[in-house]
Amino acid sequence: MTSSAPASATPASAPADTAPADRPATGPAPDALGVRSRARRSALLLAVLAVAGLASIVLCVGIGPVPIPAGTTVQVIAHHLGLPVPAAREASVDSIVWDVRVPRVLMGAAVGACLALSGAALQAMVRNMLADPYILGVSGGASTGAAAATLFGVGAALGDYAQSALAFLGALGAALLVFLIARAGGRVTSLRLLLSGVAVGYALTALTNLLIFSSDSAEGSRSVMFWMLGSLSLARWNAFLWVALVAAVLGAIVLLAGARVLDALSAGDEIAHGLGIHPDRARIGFLLVVSLCTAAAVAGAGSIGFVGLVIPHLARRLVGARHRVLIPASALLGGLFLLWADAFARVVMQPRELPIGVLTAAIGAPFLLILVRRLYARQR
Repeated sequence: MTSSAPASATPASAPADTAPADRPATGPAPDALGVRSRARRSALLLAVLAVAGLASIVLCVGIGPVPIPAGTTVQVIAHHLGLPVPAAREASVDSIVWDVRVPRVLMGAAVGACLALSGAALQAMVRNMLADPYILGVSGGASTGAAAATLFGVGAALGDYAQSALAFLGALGAALLVFLIARAGGRVTSLRLLLSGVAVGYALTALTNLLIFSSDSAEGSRSVMFWMLGSLSLARWNAFLWVALVAAVLGAIVLLAGARVLDALSAGDEIAHGLGIHPDRARIGFLLVVSLCTAAAVAGAGSIGFVGLVIPHLARRLVGARHRVLIPASALLGGLFLLWADAFARVVMQPRELPIGVLTAAIGAPFLLILVRRLYARQR
């Protein structure tokens, strides 16, 4: 007699590693679009640029006709910051580091950051990858103000600050004139802003050349021409250093806060309208920020070209076109670039100093030709 299987017996169960279909998946969701990986890569690049900038400040302070070791530089800076570090053995070394080179290096970092982040914002505002801060005529206004102060004593009551103060006021006046001309038609469009800036810039450059031609001071004319080529040699612990530093920090903060608006403007006015953004009002606000940053840079270091054009493109290659990342990357990369450009300019023609604007133009002009060629090839 055969016995049947007990009722309580269960059939063979499924393999233990097979999970029910309705069990929730564990672990992080897949990053199919690569958003998190790009964010991590961008954060890492920004951290690397920040560390490189701090290291470059220390190293560039030591570069010059009198080389100074990095350890001595750190010791002098730490001593002046009130840290419990003994002072440098030689008073002359302390004076070279703290009174001459540290202000110069800080001015270079601030000017480079101001020009680069202004260039990134301006290229989005006018939707033109060949735009840079000086296209607004700000450089022409600053040069006119500096020439008036140096050659004809305008603002002589300001003493040593006369040239920088008149340059700053001239830059702001040029930006205001560009805005008024662009606004004359009722709307501040990209094309009107570009054409107004070019026209005002050429007119002010002609006025500056007329001032130089009319002056009887050969030394003053050489001083103005050297300033127009760009130089950080006049940087000291004065108000214009702090103006440049504050402009760089506040400019980066304001542009970061408006990163979403810059993304929309770079995509076109129609898309900006669709997102509830008024393009004309946005351009006016960003124009004010860019003008202040550029005026602070030009007043502190003269006309240094191509930084605002070249650096934003390099930053885009590193971190992409999102302005939330592009703005800080441009500021850090601009400061880093100008630090080393100035260090090279100090030593390449010793004992004379090469104007930094000549060096940046020599680097930027070939880059511009490559960029134009790529843009032309893309349009074919």
